[in-house]
Amino acid sequence: MNIMDFNVKKLAADAGTFLSRAVQFTEEKLGQAEKTELDAHLENLLSKAECTKVWTEKIMKQTEVLLQPNPNARIEEFVYEKLDRKAPSRINNPELLGQYMIDAGTEFGPGTAYGNALIKCGETQKRIGTADRELIQTSALNFLTPLRNFIEGDYKTIAKERKLLQNKRLDLDAAKTRLKKAKAAETKSSQLNSARPEGDNIMIWAEEVTKSEQELRITQSEFDRQAEITRLLLEGISSTHAHHLRCLNDFVEAQMTYYAQCYQYMLDLQKQLGSFPSNYVSNNNQTSGTPVPYTLSNTIGPSAVASTGSLVITCPPNLSDLKDSSSTRKARVLYDYDAANSTELSLLADEVITVFSVVGMDSDWLMGERGNQKGKVPITYLELLN
Repeated sequence: MNIMDFNVKKLAADAGTFLSRAVQFTEEKLGQAEKTELDAHLENLLSKAECTKVWTEKIMKQTEVLLQPNPNARIEEFVYEKLDRKAPSRINNPELLGQYMIDAGTEFGPGTAYGNALIKCGETQKRIGTADRELIQTSALNFLTPLRNFIEGDYKTIAKERKLLQNKRLDLDAAKTRLKKAKAAETKSSQLNSARPEGDNIMIWAEEVTKSEQELRITQSEFDRQAEITRLLLEGISSTHAHHLRCLNDFVEAQMTYYAQCYQYMLDLQKQLGSFPSNYVSNNNQTSGTPVPYTLSNTIGPSAVASTGSLVITCPPNLSDLKDSSSTRKARVLYDYDAANSTELSLLADEVITVFSVVGMDSDWLMGERGNQKGKVPITYLELLN
C-alpha cells in the first residue's frame, strides 16, 4: 500500500512538473513570460555542436553513396548491421565485368587475339574490383565508423543533456514566475488589509513568497549544475573535430591508394594491349582507306599495310624485316599460347625464345626454338628484342 501511495504521489508530482513546464513554454511563445537566456559561450557551443551533427550526417551519407552506389545494397547492409550480423559477400561491378570478359575470352579462345585481350582486360577489372573492395572496407573502418559513432554516441549524449538543460531552464523560469506572482499578491493583500497588518491573507502570501524563494534557489542551482555539465560535453566538440580530421586523412590516403592501384593496373593493361601486334584493326562501316587509329599506329609504328575489303592487315616492321632475312633473333613472348598441333610450339608469357624465318612459311608465322623444342609460333604473340 505504501509503494502504491509512493507511485501515485510521484506520478502526480511528475504530472505537475510537466504541466508547469508546458505552461511556461506556452507563455514564452506567446510573449507572456520572461525567458532566461543562456550565456553567449554556451549558445555558441550549442550552435557548433548542431552544425557538426548536421554536416557529419550529410558527409557520412554521401560517402556511403560514393562507396556503394546501389541503394538496395546499402539498405541490406543497414539491416544486417542493425541485426548485428555480417552481410553476405557479394561480387562487385568491376569483378562481375571482369568475370564476363574472362568467360567470353575463354569461349572465343585464349589463342585468338580478341579472346586473349578479353582475358587480360577481365583480369585487370577483377584486380580493380579487389581494390574497390579494399577501399570500401578501409573507409568504413577508418572514416565512416568514427563519424557514425559520433552521431549515435557522443551527439546523442549531448542531445540528452541539452534537453535536460531546457527542462531545468523551464523549471527555473516557472519558479521565477511563481515568486513574482506571490510577491505581487503579497503586496496587494498588504494594501487591502492595511488596517489589519496581522491578517490571515498577509501571512498566507508571506509563506508563499518564502516557499517560492526557496524553490527558486533550488531550481537555480539545478539549472547551473546542468548548464555546466552541458558545457563540458559541448567543449568536447573541438576534440571531435580533431579526431574527424585524422579520420579524413585516413580516408584520403585510402582513396589515393585505390586510385594509384587503378592507374597502375590500367597502365599495365594499356601497355599489354598497346604492344599487342593484332592483325585486325577496325572493321564495321569503314572503308579500306580508313587510317589506322592513333593509339595503335603510335604503338607499332609505320607498318606495311595490306587492304582486303574492310579488313586491314598489319605486320610489325621488325618482324617483317626478319622474314626477309635468314638470321635468328631473340623474341619475348607477349601472351600465353597453346599449340594447336605438333607442328606448333606452346608459349608462356614473358619467356624469351629464338625465332627465325623458313622459306615458304605462312606470313603470319615464324619458327620458334626453345632448347630442344622447335615449332611454329604466331607473329602476333612476339616482340623482337634488340
